[in-house]
Amino acid sequence: MSRPAAIVTGGARGIGLACAEALADAGFYILIVDLAENAADGLVANFTARGAKFAYHCGDIADLDNHAALVDAAMSAFGRIDCLVNNAGIGAAIRGDLLELKPVNFDRILSINLRGTVFLSQAVARAMLAAPGDHLKSIITITSVSAEMASPERADYCISKAGLSMWVKTLALRLAPENIGVFEVRPGIIRTDMTSGVTAKYDALIDGGLVPAKRWGEAADVGAAVAALAGGKLGFSTGSIINVDGALSVPRL
Repeated sequence: MSRPAAIVTGGARGIGLACAEALADAGFYILIVDLAENAADGLVANFTARGAKFAYHCGDIADLDNHAALVDAAMSAFGRIDCLVNNAGIGAAIRGDLLELKPVNFDRILSINLRGTVFLSQAVARAMLAAPGDHLKSIITITSVSAEMASPERADYCISKAGLSMWVKTLALRLAPENIGVFEVRPGIIRTDMTSGVTAKYDALIDGGLVPAKRWGEAADVGAAVAALAGGKLGFSTGSIINVDGALSVPRL
């Protein structure tokens, strides 16, 4: 039996890279999709050392016309697609009063975080159904605690993640009869490049008790959850939300 193969979007760094590494360690071949044009050279040795066949596709998931080439790249490299990790996304361009939110910023974040992810999932699901193969299949979407917890100063980001959450639910219903697991992973406060500019703010909030686990989340925490889901042991839990947030999102008095 050949190894399973996974696509990880936004996988050149941060949470995406940690997901790709965890999947490689679990026996998956890896195709990373990212905007970084020269990232492949720095990643090959990493994944070769993990025993994983590796491929790289430079592209923007917001460009729907690029999705067919992305799917073709995975099929050409591995002959199969068993897992898609929808990780690529951007944060709010400007944090501030939502009454000052600009349409251009709203459209940009929705085009990547929501629209691009929805239609890439659609393209990959079709490819999975066309070539069932001999491994369990999954589509795992990285959203955020912001899919449920509102941050008025970045309403566009929260809306994009809330929309993705509903996409996961509907996709899970569509693909459950096909034995394709569909999951939503919601990270909390994770130490990445995206949060580097607000480190001091979140250090203080964590010290003040915002996160019951009393620490930052690490990208590897998210990667571990993704690898567990992709491994198929939670297949009957399709449609579920996995919170990776140190109990941040648990309602408290």
